[in-house]
Amino acid sequence: MKSKIITTLLASIGLFAAAGATQAQTALDRVYVIDQRGEVAMSGAGLCWRTGFWTPAAAAKDPAGCKCDKDLLPKEVCEPAVIAKAAPAAGPSAKPSADKITVAADALFDFDKATLRPAGKQKLDEVVAKSKQIKLEVIIAVGHTDRFGSDAYNQKLSEKRAAAVKAYLVSKGVEANRVYTEGKGKKNPVTKPDQCPGAKSKKVIECLQPDRRVDIELIGTK
Repeated sequence: MKSKIITTLLASIGLFAAAGATQAQTALDRVYVIDQRGEVAMSGAGLCWRTGFWTPAAAAKDPAGCKCDKDLLPKEVCEPAVIAKAAPAAGPSAKPSADKITVAADALFDFDKATLRPAGKQKLDEVVAKSKQIKLEVIIAVGHTDRFGSDAYNQKLSEKRAAAVKAYLVSKGVEANRVYTEGKGKKNPVTKPDQCPGAKSKKVIECLQPDRRVDIELIGTK
């Protein structure tokens, strides 16, 4: 009988010693008591058993810190910032397209004038209609003249003609800030230097007709 009691006591002492050794070993690197399964030892109330090495700072580094003492630890420790998902790449945006229309100045204006003719207005109505078929960004109207006349005179005439085109387009509903005008005078002829030789005459004036023009460019997306 005595032998049986002694054996039981020794077994009990061995269990306590093993538990103490486990706890002592755990205390070296953990701030919570770890059972033989490697899990945190819990009380009947569901609380984690702390070791004597427990501090909030140490608990923040312990793997079980957030499980056991989440309310005591800094929020960023237990709730790391959520990495925002990258927005899906947008599809290729529509590239602006350009539609260039060359209108003979003789169709728009009388010779050496900057007042639109009725036939010229009809031509510009076509431009307005095309501008409504796209998402308009800008209309560029550039006036040109033939070689007859001084540089200063032709420059001013080309600017007046481009301005007259803009005024008409605006009167038809095109936003004024979307129409850009420029006068090039006689700087950019389309006829070749030897194409219309001779002094000013009806024949030469007719030959130079392609130089007297307004280039209208519509830029926008469809």
